[in-house]
Amino acid sequence: MGLFKLKNTRIEGCYEILNTPFVDSRGEFVKMYHSEEFRQLNICSAFEENYYSVSERNVLRGLHFQAPPYESVKLVTCLSGSIVDVVVDLRKSSKTYGEYLVIELNDENRKSLYVPGGLAHGFLATSERAIFLSHNSKKYNHDAEGGIRWDSIGYAWKDISPKLSDKDRSLPLLRDFDTPFN
Repeated sequence: MGLFKLKNTRIEGCYEILNTPFVDSRGEFVKMYHSEEFRQLNICSAFEENYYSVSERNVLRGLHFQAPPYESVKLVTCLSGSIVDVVVDLRKSSKTYGEYLVIELNDENRKSLYVPGGLAHGFLATSERAIFLSHNSKKYNHDAEGGIRWDSIGYAWKDISPKLSDKDRSLPLLRDFDTPFN
């Protein structure tokens, strides 16, 4: 079939996925997931839960994760608008432990990001309104919820005053974080 092209990132197991749109006189049709093709690409092909969020400009959500044994693979995209998507490697044994990756996801580039377990994930809405979609390999578990503070990873965020939840304001700094991921 060849609907998807995986592009390696510098963080092991984390991939940009280039989705191939079908375009005709009616518009576009984009398939962002196909279990058989994902199996052939040797990436997670089973997702238990998905959700979407609607955010206005400068809303920052993250950086979140689910601790073991509830860590989850995520397949994320921006259906409408534009976001800066950020992941941070929290796996102790990884050669990129503590490093971050930033990718723009929007309704024009139609990219998805494949995020393995052990990475914190978040995003900043950069358009007036952004609709973010996430497929997750495991169901959300409140007791396994965790995160690190957005401004502690060394990324030079654009000059923003983000709109944050109280929970995200109180997350620990990366330097003070004791990772549960091997």
